[in-house]
Amino acid sequence: MRLAAHRIAVDLPAGWEGRLWKRTDGLPVVHAANFALPAADGDFGTSAVERMPAGGVLVVLIEYDQTLAGTPLFAAARPARLRAAELRPTTLLRSLPGQAGAQRFFTDGGRAFCLYVVIGSNARARELAAAASSILSGLSIG
Repeated sequence: MRLAAHRIAVDLPAGWEGRLWKRTDGLPVVHAANFALPAADGDFGTSAVERMPAGGVLVVLIEYDQTLAGTPLFAAARPARLRAAELRPTTLLRSLPGQAGAQRFFTDGGRAFCLYVVIGSNARARELAAAASSILSGLSIG
C-alpha cells in the first residue's frame, strides 16, 4: 500500500497500515505500523504504543515549521535506516516495559521533520530496527 499526500509518500509493506493527515497547524503527520492503529491518536502515537505487541513497530514522521529547516536541531540529513543500537528505552515519550525507541530530527527538501520510532520489544531490536528501516527506504519527500 502507498500513502501519498502533502508532498510525502511512503510505501507500506504487506501487513502494515498507515495514516497521513494534517495537524491543526496545517503540517503533516505520518503514522505507519505493523499492527492495527487506533482510529484516532496523538501526533506521537501515544495510544498506539499502549496497545503495541512485542513484535510491533510504529514509525512516526512529523513535519515542523519550514523556518526550522537547516537549524542546528534539524541540521542532519534524513536517516536512511535505523540500527538496533540506536533504539533505547530512554528515548520514549512514555516509557512502557520492554519498549524502546529512537528520535531523529532532520531536514529534507527544505522541510524540517522529526522521525520517531517505537518498537514493542527491546530484546528484538535488531529485527524490529530492520522493519522500521524498510519504511524509511520507501519514504519520499517532495
